[in-house]
Amino acid sequence: MSKKARSKKAKNQLADAPAAKPTVGGKGAWRLMDRGSTIAAGILAQRVAATVWRAATGRKPPVNGRHPDVRTGEAVAWAVVGGGLAELVKVAVRRGTSTYWVKSTGHLPPGMKPLPPQTPGNVTQPTNKKEPVPTEPAPMRASAKKISRRNRGR
Repeated sequence: MSKKARSKKAKNQLADAPAAKPTVGGKGAWRLMDRGSTIAAGILAQRVAATVWRAATGRKPPVNGRHPDVRTGEAVAWAVVGGGLAELVKVAVRRGTSTYWVKSTGHLPPGMKPLPPQTPGNVTQPTNKKEPVPTEPAPMRASAKKISRRNRGR
């Protein structure tokens, strides 16, 4: 059998074979990526917050907010700046990780559900809002007799 015939036969066998399903990444791979990105975001957040603090104040960030030599206003400002920047960096890194997962696998990460579609009219209203139950007024009594608290109509 010639090389051409063998390559034709191999192509025909490949064409007859059922198409393989695209694999969805495993739960373990997502956990590893998610936790790794969280750790990386924490380290990066500390560095970003310290850099921003140095750029804004010209000094190193306070190491210990409880130290008596650190002014209260400075400790509070560092907590606000450091905490806010840390969360922003974490959100950005974790969103980037999940976006990468979706682009590479074509599916949402394991455990993440798709968001319900929103129409322009009910963007602010939740989907599980309970409607108020209409109540009827209390029936009127035939007698105009006043009922005391102790008696209550007994």
